[in-house]
Amino acid sequence: MSGAFVRVALDSPLPTLFDYRCDSPPPSPGTLVAVPFGKRTIVGLIVEVSAHSDVPAERVRSVEAVCSACAPLSSEWLELVSFAADYYQRSLGEVALPALPQALRDPDRWPRLFAVEPRYRLTDAGRAALPDALPARAAALRRLADALAGGQVLGASDARALHPKAGATLAAWQAQGWIEAEPAAGPDGALDGAARSNGETSAAGDERVAAVRPALTDEQTQAVDAIAGAQGFAPFLLHGVTGSGKTEVYLRALERLFAARPDAQALVLVPEINLTPQFEAAFRARFAGLAGAEAIVTLHSAMADGERARSWLAAHTGRARIVLGTRLAALASLPALAMIVVDEEHEPAYKQQEGLRYSARDLAIWRAKQRGIAVVLGSATPSLESWWQAEQGRYRRLSLSRRAVADAVLPSVRMIDLEEERRRGRGSVDGISGPLVAALKARLERGEQSLVFLNRRGYAPVLACDACGWVAGCPRCSAYVVLHKNEHALRCHHCGWESRVPRACPECGNVDIAPLGRGTQRVEETLAALVPGARVLRIDADSTRRKGSAQTLFSNVHAGEVDILVGTQMIAKGHDFQRVSLVGVLNADAALFSHDFRASERLFAQLMQVSGRAGRSGLAGEVLVQTRYPRHALYHALGRHDYVGFANATLSERRDAQLPPFVYQALLRAEARTLDAAFAFLKAAGAALSDLPFAERVTVYDAVPMTIVKVANVHRAQLLIESASRASLLATLRAWQPMLRTLKGVLRWSVEVDPLDI
Repeated sequence: MSGAFVRVALDSPLPTLFDYRCDSPPPSPGTLVAVPFGKRTIVGLIVEVSAHSDVPAERVRSVEAVCSACAPLSSEWLELVSFAADYYQRSLGEVALPALPQALRDPDRWPRLFAVEPRYRLTDAGRAALPDALPARAAALRRLADALAGGQVLGASDARALHPKAGATLAAWQAQGWIEAEPAAGPDGALDGAARSNGETSAAGDERVAAVRPALTDEQTQAVDAIAGAQGFAPFLLHGVTGSGKTEVYLRALERLFAARPDAQALVLVPEINLTPQFEAAFRARFAGLAGAEAIVTLHSAMADGERARSWLAAHTGRARIVLGTRLAALASLPALAMIVVDEEHEPAYKQQEGLRYSARDLAIWRAKQRGIAVVLGSATPSLESWWQAEQGRYRRLSLSRRAVADAVLPSVRMIDLEEERRRGRGSVDGISGPLVAALKARLERGEQSLVFLNRRGYAPVLACDACGWVAGCPRCSAYVVLHKNEHALRCHHCGWESRVPRACPECGNVDIAPLGRGTQRVEETLAALVPGARVLRIDADSTRRKGSAQTLFSNVHAGEVDILVGTQMIAKGHDFQRVSLVGVLNADAALFSHDFRASERLFAQLMQVSGRAGRSGLAGEVLVQTRYPRHALYHALGRHDYVGFANATLSERRDAQLPPFVYQALLRAEARTLDAAFAFLKAAGAALSDLPFAERVTVYDAVPMTIVKVANVHRAQLLIESASRASLLATLRAWQPMLRTLKGVLRWSVEVDPLDI
């Protein structure tokens, strides 16, 4: 065959590239194309260009469209996704295509996405009329008007960054003659007048920000100097107690970077979507002088498709200087990437738990090595994997051992012995002990805020009948349903099945069915009764379902409109609550005796993080942990704020038991209509391993059911393999995959490397 051909990666589990004929001149590798695949037209990524194809001529189809408006993805980015595909045992297309915004994966949206957008400037009539036409409390409108009044020429994307509904507003102002439009470059073009104007008018903003910069402690200064002075690949573990000013270290290090390299880009990862607003506010205030409204962008899954695409394109073209995002941002295209920050690097949220099960933290480290740049892993409770790397000297450890605010100290930690309370006849009310209630009332009288932490949402985890023992379970899962009292609903947190609360027991007809246990809804209700006059607010996944609701609720807390905050892990990390002086922890014991060897590590990190919300601004902080095991070693370490002691002791246990990070693991999961079918598949898969190279270097365990065996009528089981050699494990997995594809009898199977949940 002759002519021009392209080899294209598609979002398909097939481990191959697909050949297509392409009109000359052929696009470069990294270009997005629309191609026919079966009866559909889908978007693929050109990986190779060739003058010939080994596919028979009659089977080679032609590329239908080329996304020429989007600059090709770099060879470096292709190398990144190729590494991720190889390491996590997926096809190249399964990594590369989902890493792109949905709008880029729809060829019908390309014309609108890359359309030339107008730019707007203020007219003389607008300069005279606009100030008096703005409502007094319309902050977003005023930001937009102030930018125009300052002489900026705003593109549509710049305007949206200032005001989310800027499109309709600009159209109305244009109709009134207050602004006028002129043509401008599309989203893939060079910096426009708005960017240049921003840079020219930012000096006053810089002076304002500089005036409120906190003075650095000696430890912070040493950390900033080390990061800024790093040459080549430099992994840092920034171990700082809660409130020690890790964010300020990030900001100062980035200031040094941009001063030395004005065109540099930085990637800042955070574990949760609800942490992005406060980080974005801090970064926008500090880096007001960076050119363009798109100089700082966010990337996370809750963004609208168009908004996410615009942020991604700003990063891809270099207009975005700082990209702030959750784990999906780890795969963003950043051609001038010069520094990576991973905040709260220990968080399990950095590990994707469906589809491509990648670790954003680990990919960030690999990406820093690829680029030869610094990567900063920050945490008060580093993952044991990162701590071990630092102990071995592979990462440089930077310590922040005290809080940054001069009069702020770590809170005292006290255990409330629930068994002792019971023996003395001082029982709890709905799981809340007398000493905790007394402490909450004392803070209310002093005008201080309290935080009550329970990592279980809903009203109660179980609805049961005392007469016959019936317990409300999900008909599609091997799990109980959770009572959500406010919605009068029973809801499965695994498959989403939902029903109304029955009036009587469906087994015996007893009308006296009652909730067992407690979730955040029940605690919220109980606290309102136990602490009269307190303004109680609950923040969890149920109360923050609507877009923007989490930011509104957290703003209420910061504004002092809340006395007692009740919540799950959403409130445990990253938030700087200035007036919180008391933290109460409920039901922490549940994780002490888990079958999961990582449970104690997660519990300790969680308790250290939530404890750190108290006493951050100089108020005396106190943490009360309700427990039946006050003498447990984990609680002793917590009381001393002794992460180092806990980490070293736990690593010693892991070494003796030959658990990660001293071995490397992978899981083969199977899903089938019956558990027997899943086991049969895993048994055959395990038997096939014995014929593979390196088989003697891997250990294969028996197949077992997963913790939740059935989800949405699908039965699940898993098989664990491990090795002391990462290379041997990966080589075995590569050779194993073709054999697994020949096995039948299951609905789905998947291989997960470095699993967090076993």
